[in-house]
Amino acid sequence: MHYELTPELTMMREALRKFVRAELEPLEKKVDETGLLPDHLLPLMGEQGYLSMRLPEAVGGAGMGLFPYCLMLEEFSRSHRIFGLLASGGGGLTPIAIARHGTDEQRQKYLTGLMKGTLRTAFALTEPAAGSDNSAMTTQATRVEGGWVLNGRKHYINGAHEAHFVVVIAVTDPVKRTRGGVSAFLVDRGTPGFNITRVDTTMGSDVIKLAEIELTDCRVADGALLGQPGQGFDLAKESLRDGRLAVSASCIGIADRLLEMSAQYAKSRITFGKPLSERQAIQWMLADTEVDLAAARALVYETLKQIDAGLNVGSAANVCKLYCSEMVGRVADRAVQIHGGMGIVSGYPIERMYRDVRHYRIGEGSSEVQRMLIAKDVLKRVS
Repeated sequence: MHYELTPELTMMREALRKFVRAELEPLEKKVDETGLLPDHLLPLMGEQGYLSMRLPEAVGGAGMGLFPYCLMLEEFSRSHRIFGLLASGGGGLTPIAIARHGTDEQRQKYLTGLMKGTLRTAFALTEPAAGSDNSAMTTQATRVEGGWVLNGRKHYINGAHEAHFVVVIAVTDPVKRTRGGVSAFLVDRGTPGFNITRVDTTMGSDVIKLAEIELTDCRVADGALLGQPGQGFDLAKESLRDGRLAVSASCIGIADRLLEMSAQYAKSRITFGKPLSERQAIQWMLADTEVDLAAARALVYETLKQIDAGLNVGSAANVCKLYCSEMVGRVADRAVQIHGGMGIVSGYPIERMYRDVRHYRIGEGSSEVQRMLIAKDVLKRVS
């Protein structure tokens, strides 16, 4: 099923697909095996303009909307999950948050490096006792003369161990908390009291690592505050909405690649004198994947169009994230089944993709949290 894109987006997708096939797909196996990224990759993305698509023209970006940005993540995610994460500029879409809410000094200090791929960042929101329940956050920032002192612990922070700076979300008013008592801070690596105490790998590719951050009397200047005091929770929610659509687009990209690979394999694999593609059981799996993918694209693309048109989409981002993250799990499972032994052997892309897609049902809000938010929106609409 074909979803009609504008001529501009169609041309952009063609250019992205060429870049992915020429520059990213040749790297995916080595990246998965070694757990390391080539040094040239992030600067190359910067040179191509992929790290600054959403940033305003006033700061050197392309000033594009959320739709083109998500289309880029869809294409990048066809190859390896890490490439989409890199293109997002760190967890929580940090560059766009700085562009929207940062001071001139903050934009000058951080945005050029982020756009060129010479700086890496991370978004530190999650805590051991405050994952989906951000109201339980315990990390605090206390006002002192000339700045703030941060104390607390963040964990499962994607890429924080390699970040040059981290956006830390902390409570600044314990009474107001998420109702205007949470703020965001830009904390540079090397700041006294800021320490990476643990780095975890997951069931997915080892190149994607989650870090734990300890903040112990970590003092930052007034200039480290991102936005206004008390604006941090709104800033985080803003990033989460866009992040959930970014995840949705990434799920579409990898599902599309899995369908393509499954169809190709089914046509070439001969069993009992016939290609798998002539077996009804295989045809039905391919058909179900096509239906899943078509529904996901229609849902996500329409939501992105409405957002770029300035419309309020309500809980649509939650709907997209829930559907797409669960959709890609079904698609990956079918792909493994179609590929048989090749689908479960390490070193082949299907096995790696099967592991990686499981993350999508947890990151940026679990499926259960999405259902809770969607139901809350439904009940609010009904009198």
